[in-house]
Amino acid sequence: MIAVGALLISSCRKDPLNDMTAEESRIYVTNYDEQVDFSSYKTFSIVDSVAVISNRDATKELTQYDAKLLASIKANLTANGYAEVDRNADPDLAVNVSRINTTSTSIGYAPGYWSGWPGYWDPGYWGYPGWNYYFPPYYSVFQYNEKSVAIDMLDLKTAKDDNQLTAVWNAMLRGTGVWNSDNIDTMVKAVFDQSAYLKTSAN
Repeated sequence: MIAVGALLISSCRKDPLNDMTAEESRIYVTNYDEQVDFSSYKTFSIVDSVAVISNRDATKELTQYDAKLLASIKANLTANGYAEVDRNADPDLAVNVSRINTTSTSIGYAPGYWSGWPGYWDPGYWGYPGWNYYFPPYYSVFQYNEKSVAIDMLDLKTAKDDNQLTAVWNAMLRGTGVWNSDNIDTMVKAVFDQSAYLKTSAN
């Protein structure tokens, strides 16, 4: 009975990788400047299109997905007390949004080598005592594609005349379905929920 019960339990247990849902695969990473008082900012301006960055080039697009993504970010910032203004109206914060599509390739090379086999079945078992095993060289190629979304918040309020803007907050959305419009509101809400400090003093 114990053995049968253990078998039933193990057969019902989810495999961490093979049984993972698309939602469970998504990761939301946020970073912020701990020296910044986010309640000191009152206004923001957001880009009018989304930068699409790949291994080969970078373009700007405004697809239906992009428009919904921008609208969701605006809604969350507004709900946290920030007021949207035109980029020419001296906003306190600038918000950049990017879709990143990268393909990575890794090539490994294992040089051939002579070696005495460390296990029990040495070459003498096969009738070749005193010999070694030879492993010929080989190459291995690994390639994977990843789509992600980056939201970057820049401080315009205290920008200095040094041709440099400082990023005060960043969110990275990674995993299966991040470029699916149906997931936008859930994903954007998630990064704002884990950034409780990101609100005005009036909120």
